[in-house]
Amino acid sequence: MSELKNAYINELYKISKKKKPAVAVILSTVAVAVAAISVYGINNLAGIRITGSSELSLLILSVLNYTLIPLFAAFVSIDMISGEFADNTIKTTLTTPATRFDVYLSKAFAAGTFILANLMYIMLISLIASYAVSGVVPDILSVFTAYFVSVLPVFVFSLAVMLIGNIAKGTTSSFMLSVLMFLLLLGVGLAYPMAKSFLFTSAFDWYRLFLGSFINYGKILRVFLMLAGYAIMLFGAGFYFFEKRDV
Repeated sequence: MSELKNAYINELYKISKKKKPAVAVILSTVAVAVAAISVYGINNLAGIRITGSSELSLLILSVLNYTLIPLFAAFVSIDMISGEFADNTIKTTLTTPATRFDVYLSKAFAAGTFILANLMYIMLISLIASYAVSGVVPDILSVFTAYFVSVLPVFVFSLAVMLIGNIAKGTTSSFMLSVLMFLLLLGVGLAYPMAKSFLFTSAFDWYRLFLGSFINYGKILRVFLMLAGYAIMLFGAGFYFFEKRDV
């Protein structure tokens, strides 16, 4: 267990030394600011009220869940797999007492931690923006619930990216294949609505199931089990190729 903990801390340290977390903070802040200014302009200048205090945070989440948030998750996941194999730093990582399973599990945990931190940061600044736009305190519990449960589908996506990173030859090909996979799954969901419920990308807005006066716990459980199944399969497949890969 200590080897896993040390490997996890090491992965977090390596992520903190990259420029991508700083870029994620900057772009997330800019995106929220643009959304808040746009909503303020429409609400007050055009005389059309398109969103309330809590709705702005949820509106921002609904947009970023399909754009910047998975993009940042993909960058970090690619760096941890393809990036380390490309610059041969993976050799140093594998010389530690931690097993390959511990190393790969720590990378998955680190990716999940980054996704959680990114979502919590966006939630915080979106709440501030919501209050600044409306002057009303948002429903913090509902907003927190929406952002917190959004971690799981994005984490599943990051596991898919890690799998691609173990198969692809470099960082560029890993990124292009990850984007292609993401767009392909979204396209399949739009073209074949019957298949949408079986795709993990369809769960990027599952936070809506937790909001409102009526909560369908049965549907929430079904979506959770689907995401858990994807997570187990993608992690298992990713680790298989990670273990077989030469360094």
